[in-house]
Amino acid sequence: MSSQIKSIRRRAYFEQRGICCYCGVPMWLESPADLPLVAPSSSAALALRCTAEHLIAKSEGGPNTPANIVAACFKCNYTRHITKKPLQPEAYRRHVRSRMANGRWHCGWVHTAMSSYRAAS
Repeated sequence: MSSQIKSIRRRAYFEQRGICCYCGVPMWLESPADLPLVAPSSSAALALRCTAEHLIAKSEGGPNTPANIVAACFKCNYTRHITKKPLQPEAYRRHVRSRMANGRWHCGWVHTAMSSYRAAS
């Protein structure tokens, strides 16, 4: 990843207060140990690693600019782009939030940890 994209990802992470733009779950930027949720292992926490999400995909001509890049967890970013025709960002956010509300997006530990996280906030 270029230093430009790393810088934009970092900026987006802090602007979003470390929260994924799609699922609303806290992410980690530097180390899984920085995650405010209690993960069962470092490998389990990988799904919540902060990634640079291009709203308009690079393959569709999306630029590497702050206006086109937001912070998204690895799970959301990866899952959006594995389909042949990814949903538009707002439609994808609605889809993910609906699944989150039903406890059917992240692994069970994330949903359990989010309940505790929200109660403590």
